Amino acid sequence: MAEFQVAVADPRDGRTYQHEVDGQDANRFLGRELGEEVDGGAVGLDEYTLELTGGSDETGRPMRADVPGAQIRERLLDGGVGFNPTRDGERKRITVRGRQVSEETAQVNATIVDSDDNVRVALGLEEPEPDEDAADATDDAADADDGADETADAEADEAADSDDETTDA
Repeated sequence: MAEFQVAVADPRDGRTYQHEVDGQDANRFLGRELGEEVDGGAVGLDEYTLELTGGSDETGRPMRADVPGAQIRERLLDGGVGFNPTRDGERKRITVRGRQVSEETAQVNATIVDSDDNVRVALGLEEPEPDEDAADATDDAADADDGADETADAEADEAADSDDETTDA
């Protein structure tokens, strides 16, 4: 049974959200390749589309888009995913995993492709902001209550003043 982390990046605010997926939700990712789009329902983002951008296996080997399949391959790299050279012309033989998501995948990186709403609201991390029309109606009701309170306070003050006048006499 496949089980892995999905790191979902939101390009609008630059945040990344981690999700554990297993079972049927994990099966939605199996067999997909880097660059493909997947329904976001597997990570709780219904009506969102995710693009697979990377990942790694249990040992930390990165997935590379230029390596076909899901197998482990040794590549002579001069930079890019999996190797950061420190000198000009430096190359190194690195073991990397192919671009296809498989049972051996431990983490999948994805980016939200289309988002109309706030992702934090869709994930349940924040409360949705009220509509402006609803907010205006609430403000109007609050203003009406404030006006009634002010009227009641003014009447109470007048009553207290008249009581003070009668006791002074």
